[in-house]
Amino acid sequence: MKQLLQSLKDGATHLEEVPIPRAANGQLLIRTDTTLVSAGTERMLVKFGKSNWISKARQQPDKVKMVLDKARSDGIAATYDAVKSKLDQPLALGYCNVGRVAEIGHEVDGFAPGDRVVSNGKHAEYVNVPKNLCAKIPDGVPAEEASFTVLGAIGLQGIRLANPTLGECVVVTGLGVIGLMAVQMLRAQGCRVLGIDFDEERLTLARQFGAETVNPGAGDDVLCSAAAFSRGNGVDAVIITAATDSDEPMHQAAQMSRKRGRIVLVGVVGLNLMRDDFYEKELTFQVSCSYGPGRYDPEYEDSGQDYPIGFVRWTEQRNFEAVLDLMASGALDVKPLITHRFDVERGADAMSLLTSGEPSLGILLDYPQAQADKAPIRKVRLDAVEGRTAPALGAVSVGFLGAGNYASRALMPAFAASGAKLHTVVSSGGVSAVHFGKKFAFEQAASDAIEVYDDPAIDTVVIATRHNAHAQQVITSLRAGKHVFCEKPLCLNHAELIEIQQEIAGRPEQRLLVGFNRRFAPQVIKMKALLDGVNQPKHILITVNAGEIPPDHWTQDRDVGGRRIVGEACHFIDLARHLAGHPIIGHGATMLGRHPAIAIRDDKVRLTLEFADGSLATILYLANGHKAFPKERVEVFVAGRVLLLDNFLKLRAWGWPGFTKMNQLKQDKGADAIVARFIRSIREGTAQPIPKEEIIEVSRVAIDLAEECC
Repeated sequence: MKQLLQSLKDGATHLEEVPIPRAANGQLLIRTDTTLVSAGTERMLVKFGKSNWISKARQQPDKVKMVLDKARSDGIAATYDAVKSKLDQPLALGYCNVGRVAEIGHEVDGFAPGDRVVSNGKHAEYVNVPKNLCAKIPDGVPAEEASFTVLGAIGLQGIRLANPTLGECVVVTGLGVIGLMAVQMLRAQGCRVLGIDFDEERLTLARQFGAETVNPGAGDDVLCSAAAFSRGNGVDAVIITAATDSDEPMHQAAQMSRKRGRIVLVGVVGLNLMRDDFYEKELTFQVSCSYGPGRYDPEYEDSGQDYPIGFVRWTEQRNFEAVLDLMASGALDVKPLITHRFDVERGADAMSLLTSGEPSLGILLDYPQAQADKAPIRKVRLDAVEGRTAPALGAVSVGFLGAGNYASRALMPAFAASGAKLHTVVSSGGVSAVHFGKKFAFEQAASDAIEVYDDPAIDTVVIATRHNAHAQQVITSLRAGKHVFCEKPLCLNHAELIEIQQEIAGRPEQRLLVGFNRRFAPQVIKMKALLDGVNQPKHILITVNAGEIPPDHWTQDRDVGGRRIVGEACHFIDLARHLAGHPIIGHGATMLGRHPAIAIRDDKVRLTLEFADGSLATILYLANGHKAFPKERVEVFVAGRVLLLDNFLKLRAWGWPGFTKMNQLKQDKGADAIVARFIRSIREGTAQPIPKEEIIEVSRVAIDLAEECC
């Protein structure tokens, strides 16, 4: 299918051929008829992409601070690679989509294949959208008009926050698409409306919709006009739908408001507020959030958990329905707002229009109906990349499940460098699979893992998906006769671990490796060589400045990410197990004490391990430190000697004859080395880099420790 993408690096927009996604649980797969370009949001994205690095930094001062903190802790080279990787990823544009339901996922009710629906899907021939972000289109509402629904819901949510009543006078500042729709919805609610804009054509439309208007660009006095409009009382409410860096819209809104008036910001304007403007009149100011209640709530949007209508009357989905009902009744007319139409093949021209200076409002993209007759294609062949050395004949052939941050920045380069043949890469949406598939010279990209399982040309599967998918993907890959490299964790619970253990018991020839890469870092290899020469118990102290992750992030969901002990601390359990060189015979976990300021405690924990030879390990896994402090520190005390590894950059030693230090300019945590050894073990038929028994042991201990913290 075709999808419109933008480069964050240079702002260029292009049409890409990507595999069609499947309808995931709780989602609808929609075949697109029409999409609407959001002039405000998408113009901002195009301008941001075209700006230089300095301009990008000025627009995101909080991100600059994060980059500086990372540079201090991880080094300039690693930070540069991270920033470059972030800007390299394409951005899927669009959020105003109209089409017909092609497939419905599990746990979806109220929709059926063939239904006409509006959603916040992208500019693509097919989109996969959660059910709570979709709404059925009433009969009689054409697709091109329904495409304005999402923008209308943004304006409607601003109106709901302003809470106007019949007969009140309301000002709308900024008469773009959202502003002009807000004018009509306010008029439908029985309000008198004053529209403010610098564009005479937009003011003319506002007057056609029943508003009075004022044009400051033509010399009109905004405050005098507002005073006359409100009969000298001050306006009841101001809804700002403008996009400007100026503080003037807010200042004017306060000046024209009556005592205890309401101001709602729907657009983006300067917010250097003057206290006196608000203090003397006791004004209320509120920023409206997108389409309404439920926005950015993963339980509502991703998990499909609706809010009870008796407690939350208007959710984002119900706002969509309200806008569509207004269109069906004729109270909301968006036909005059359509100024341009393009076939999706000319999507890049549509985006160029946004920064051309040519006047525009509603820009529509149309999708050929012939697409309806095609069977969904869930894999695409990728063009060969010039300059890339072809793998040797008989090379290990690899399929990737997942094309996220770690997969693209660490695993794909490592497998490419190992001499493996990169055959197929899979991502649920298809976009990242195509982007990184081309970058690393994969043969094809897909949106369904079955394209990897069922392909006899693939003998090895790399699993780099969300944690809750790992166990089943490992088992399915093994049953398909593939070798498996699974990025940690192996699984989330004991039941999954037992099933995996049973599966590998009868498959001694198949490799199953988890990406416990720390033990293969050059400095850890040196530490291990030194420690193996000392026949005494060791005391190992590992401090991890893990960094805070919000409670609503998927890794903090016990059913999806498994929380952070299973999801990340397993790395350090394995490192301690490796340095000790003996099985773990005891373990314990102690969390930080309860406190009202601490929402999550099991990522601020002390883990203790006891080994068969008498060695001890303490892992301080802490999410309450400062970002500028180094992330990982390993100390080993044994037989009057000490080793200290600081963030995989500096290794220092005390008491070791002939060895005092081993420093590196760039972090190397062993990601390349573990992959190279894994591929070599398959190619040469040698033992895998980490014994399966140790992988099972470490995974079991991590799950035990996580359960102790429940």
